[in-house]
Amino acid sequence: MDRQDVRLFSYGTLRLPAVQQGTFGRLLDGTPDALLGYRLQPLAISDPAVVALSGAAVHRIARRTGDPADRIEGVVFAITQAELEAGDRYEVDVYGRIEETLESGICAFVYVGPPLDPEAI
Repeated sequence: MDRQDVRLFSYGTLRLPAVQQGTFGRLLDGTPDALLGYRLQPLAISDPAVVALSGAAVHRIARRTGDPADRIEGVVFAITQAELEAGDRYEVDVYGRIEETLESGICAFVYVGPPLDPEAI
């Protein structure tokens, strides 16, 4: 488990120590970064295990706007493939995992929701 295979960008509950311990079995070290062209929106969580672990029934979800002025601050973690799969199990079904290039130029996985409707922005 010493080998760090992938990068994961987190802007939400995966930054919380209790969520990291419960999801990955360890605390993660990360580097600040930002996701461009996305905006955060509230998301009600119905999975009682996720609510219990995070301590919150409402999380935030990143949704693509395509506007480079929209920016979400977060942290990039170096994790193993097995830990990435554990992150997939933690995130509820409405989140999808994609790869994006962050403000720093680093390519990382990030959990996002469906794009925002341009008419609604």
